[in-house]
Amino acid sequence: MSKNNKIIEVLSTEVKVKTIDEDDFICLTDIAKSKNSEHPDDLIRNWLRNRNTLELLGIWEQLHNPNFNPVEFDGIRKQAGLNSFTLTPKQWIAATSAIGLDSKAGRYGGTYAHKDIAFEFASWVSVEFKLYLIKEFQRLKTEEQKLLGWDVRRQLTKINYRIHTDAVKENLIPPELTGQQISFIYATEADLLNMALFGRTAKQWEDANPEKKGNIRDYANVAQLVCLANLETLNAHLIQQQLDAPERMRLLNQTAIQQMRLLTENNHIKKLDGGDA
Repeated sequence: MSKNNKIIEVLSTEVKVKTIDEDDFICLTDIAKSKNSEHPDDLIRNWLRNRNTLELLGIWEQLHNPNFNPVEFDGIRKQAGLNSFTLTPKQWIAATSAIGLDSKAGRYGGTYAHKDIAFEFASWVSVEFKLYLIKEFQRLKTEEQKLLGWDVRRQLTKINYRIHTDAVKENLIPPELTGQQISFIYATEADLLNMALFGRTAKQWEDANPEKKGNIRDYANVAQLVCLANLETLNAHLIQQQLDAPERMRLLNQTAIQQMRLLTENNHIKKLDGGDA
């Protein structure tokens, strides 16, 4: 499977979803397999022969595609309904410069359609399948939004970490130290934050989770990431105030406990994750 594809399961049928120019396209070939697993392309071509389908495609293109060819569209529409009329996705795209369908051959090929069009095709195949498709597609988008929110907050902690390391460099690292000694100081300050928030150092977490890749912060939830970003800024301020490590640890831990309580009570964490309030 191409890395650009995501898969949702609809009534025991795997349906691929991919992004084209920031829009979601759903695989019509996979939808057709739920009805005719041996000849899905035949089902798509039969759908394209339908006059109502052509009207739908034409209107959609006129709304979204400034390069759509209406003259060619009129010629195709006039032939709809004739016994001799046939139309493939590639012929439709080539003749009208359509962007609502995408059809390619090969291992990761197939016919895809913009979600607006794909839902209509699914309805033509099976109303039940369409309803389940919409449900699973919405679930996928909800999960993507949650992941996006997590990633944004992870990036925030990385930005604040730069503020944190600059404070360490300016206030805690004498110029005569070796590179190894400097690295030790940075790691010690990072673990000060880890202990304040997670209750363990990076090494302790790695020893307890040998099967996991990354570090303790890569597995933090959204509330923890928000709190960590705040702790990094606070520790940078405390370092500049020349407080020693034990006192900073005490203040950081108090702050972590207070903020985690506020972030997780009364469903605040659901709001941060993009869920219902």
